[in-house]
Amino acid sequence: QVQLVESGGGLVQAGGSLRLSCAASGRTFSSHTMAWFRQAPGKERDFVAAIRWSTSSTYYGDSVKGRFTISRDNAKNTVYLQMNSLKPEDTAVYFCAASVLVQPIPIRSGEYAYWGQGTQVTVSS
Repeated sequence: QVQLVESGGGLVQAGGSLRLSCAASGRTFSSHTMAWFRQAPGKERDFVAAIRWSTSSTYYGDSVKGRFTISRDNAKNTVYLQMNSLKPEDTAVYFCAASVLVQPIPIRSGEYAYWGQGTQVTVSS
């Protein structure tokens, strides 16, 4: 079992920045990929970014490339999402997720077994 707790959400104006954190605990050794997803009202849960624990390889959704950066601190079992140049369309609940799959990097929510509670990000225009 893996427990995930997100933090760092809030309200920011367009063009601003936020940094989200995801603290992992439990049997974290079984998880090979950590990811961020987001879900806006009335929409599907979409992939944002993913990172491998061991190699630090990353993958980003098209809508956030060049603006968001995912990173991790293995010693702290924590994954971060640095969000820059935020847009109103980035407004959503952001979820941290963990996958036990080794390859390829999963981008579908159904491929992630463990989820955090979510943190709200609101970007005003």
